[in-house]
Amino acid sequence: MPASNNNKAFLETEDKQTISCLFNPADLALSQSNGWAGATRPGKGVPTLRYTGAASGVLRLTLFFDTTGTGESVSTHTSKLVGLMEVNSNLPGSSATTGNARPPWVIFHWGDFHSFKSVVTDLEVTFEYFSSSGTPLRARARMTLTQYQQDMAFGPQNPTSGTPYPHRVHRVQPGETLDRISALHFGDSTRWRSIAEANGIEDPLALRAGSLLAIPGRF
Repeated sequence: MPASNNNKAFLETEDKQTISCLFNPADLALSQSNGWAGATRPGKGVPTLRYTGAASGVLRLTLFFDTTGTGESVSTHTSKLVGLMEVNSNLPGSSATTGNARPPWVIFHWGDFHSFKSVVTDLEVTFEYFSSSGTPLRARARMTLTQYQQDMAFGPQNPTSGTPYPHRVHRVQPGETLDRISALHFGDSTRWRSIAEANGIEDPLALRAGSLLAIPGRF
């Protein structure tokens, strides 16, 4: 059975909710692929390939849940994962008029590891143990997270993906401003605009304590 850890992994949702992992995953599988194509012609040899673009990154992980110690239904936790695949009409860009709505994106965090913004494209929950009354007490959730947009690199420190330059992540503290955060990471408070652009911040004075910012690498 997986051992618990004080440095617990968690999922951060687009609407600022936190889904804690009862146990850290045993492993993570990250994949990235590029598209290449070449036109074949009769009588010709191997064609020179042409780059056709990057595909979305993929993170696969398995989360383990066990509530035998408390007796509560383990579905209390797994239902939060299922909710990540449900349409949320309160997200930005949603419109009741056009029917434009989608599930939220998420970011997986574990210590120094921070994934790209991603959507849950595949989820399989297996209930493995039940109480005598039929309450599920143990479950395993296999998840596939697919990169939602080009925003921040995945992996531990100094990662690379399809992004123009590597990023770090900063959690906003109460009272912090973009220029202070810029001074902390770059030693130059005037570079706050690069942080604002990397995170799509239109109002630099409206930082929310506890939110996560992608910090562009030095370039």
